[in-house]
Amino acid sequence: MNHEFDGKKYEKASLHQKEWGQKIANELNLKGNERILDLGCGDGAITFQLAEYVPNGEVIGIDASQGMIEAAMEKKKGNLKFILMDINDLNYKNEFDVIFSNAALHWVKDHEKLLLNAKKALQTGGIIRFNFAADGNCSNFIRVIREAITLDYYSDNFDDFDWPWYMPKIEEYESIVKRIGFKELKIWGENADRFFPDSDSMVKWIDQPSIVPFIEKVDNNKKDEFRRYVIKRMIADTMDQNGRCFETFRRINLKASK
Repeated sequence: MNHEFDGKKYEKASLHQKEWGQKIANELNLKGNERILDLGCGDGAITFQLAEYVPNGEVIGIDASQGMIEAAMEKKKGNLKFILMDINDLNYKNEFDVIFSNAALHWVKDHEKLLLNAKKALQTGGIIRFNFAADGNCSNFIRVIREAITLDYYSDNFDDFDWPWYMPKIEEYESIVKRIGFKELKIWGENADRFFPDSDSMVKWIDQPSIVPFIEKVDNNKKDEFRRYVIKRMIADTMDQNGRCFETFRRINLKASK
């Protein structure tokens, strides 16, 4: 299931995602003429930066959320375009020098299909560079949200609920990637735990994107109560004496070539 996000709110709530993406983009050592595909481009901030790095190339950002694409389209320019597209529908062949993804692919459940499609979309010698959530990511939020959806008051709304994320252990993911047959494979974990500077910053992150798949399922007359319950529990569980709120952010990094 695709989820609909508010791209403008995400712009303000995604500082740590942008920090990770900027770091990865800087490490690509681009020549300036590459064709790049950004999977799950979100509001397009990092996609725009990639386009700045390849003035003689082209960058395409795709995302399944209309709200994200609308926010991204404000950044469109000559060598940069955005397409409303589900990553699961990827169907390019021998087109890209780089396929990039930052903080998005944990929303994709079938990574065998994803990796096969990415390999097909790469030119020979092209690379993939992914960073997404690993096992142990957002442990506080996941604990609180699992508690919330099992409460009697809300549980009926989640009878047929499909858990929205795939956050594998490194060993599990490495075995999938090896089956696809990439070259120069490097896969590693990263601990990116951090404090939000205050509760308002954490609440923005909860609202966009974390709580979205869950609040979609809740009856309209219960949505506000559900949100307040999750926020209250998160603040109680994660705030320190200085007013900062802690969350675990564990990442899988992948770099490989065709």
